[in-house]
Amino acid sequence: MQPSPHMQNTKVHSLTIEPLEEGYHFACPECNSPLARRDEDSFVCPVDYVSYKKVDGIWRFLSPARAEHFQEFIEDYERIRHLEGRGSQDADYYRSLPFVDITGRWQEDWQIRSRSYKTFVEKILVPFEYHLNRPVRILDVGAGNGWLSNRLASRGHSLVAIDLLLNEEDGLGAWRYYTSKFLPIQAEFDHIPFLPGQFDLVVFNASFHYSTEYMATLQEGLDKLVPGGRIVILDTPVFHSAESGEKMVRQREKYFISRFGIPSNRLPIRNFLTTEELKQLAAAFGIRWTLLKPNYGLEWFVRKWGVRMKDRREPASFSIIIAHKT
Repeated sequence: MQPSPHMQNTKVHSLTIEPLEEGYHFACPECNSPLARRDEDSFVCPVDYVSYKKVDGIWRFLSPARAEHFQEFIEDYERIRHLEGRGSQDADYYRSLPFVDITGRWQEDWQIRSRSYKTFVEKILVPFEYHLNRPVRILDVGAGNGWLSNRLASRGHSLVAIDLLLNEEDGLGAWRYYTSKFLPIQAEFDHIPFLPGQFDLVVFNASFHYSTEYMATLQEGLDKLVPGGRIVILDTPVFHSAESGEKMVRQREKYFISRFGIPSNRLPIRNFLTTEELKQLAAAFGIRWTLLKPNYGLEWFVRKWGVRMKDRREPASFSIIIAHKT
């Protein structure tokens, strides 16, 4: 395996394990060992001698093999998002999210996201702010263009944004459009490059359903929490019936083929959760779930009934799902 420009094999001589300026400690995504600082823009694993670097303001924690594994998925995803007209080159676009889509192309979607965000802040974040009386340490998993990290950092909190995408329109590269500071990191959900027990909240931001293995993804998120921390799943479709979820996925793939020529299914992503899966995850990890239902308004209610009548399937629910360790 040839090292990428952002990773290289190196001998470790007299390096010390030290945190970033933000106080976080990195871990090797391959072996989970604490990383040692090599210089201002790189850390190295003292076990396997692999170096991880910061490039264009983003820490890169994908090995060449894992980058190759995700390459086709990333190319398909970026192509579809570009053709859909996602993103912008206007900083005001990013700073206005999730409340306004100044392009006008996806305002209905952002209206849903904004109401989920408000409920998250009012029902989850504010109690944490009151209880901790310090900046909340938050891991934004599946951060996309970083709008959530920007919003929460503007409230004075410490944010780490993780995603696979690096582009400036719809990925972590959009960090440069914001005035609030957060830490952008390219990494995968199941190999988060941090030592355990460093975050108060791990938020899957419309992203948990992109996992290829829910057990592994949830285990990784729980591992990164401090005692009393919470997992929060935002804007992931949930069904009572797996059959309805599978029908939604088939309809989605058919739509992508007709419009973009690709089904966008390069990875075995589940794309939805079921209530039964939530029960199984709770039993496996000794957690209990709390579900919050944002008020998405009359238009959303009408859309759900339209799905039921037109597609002959159960419409998805988009509750905010919170995991408490019991």
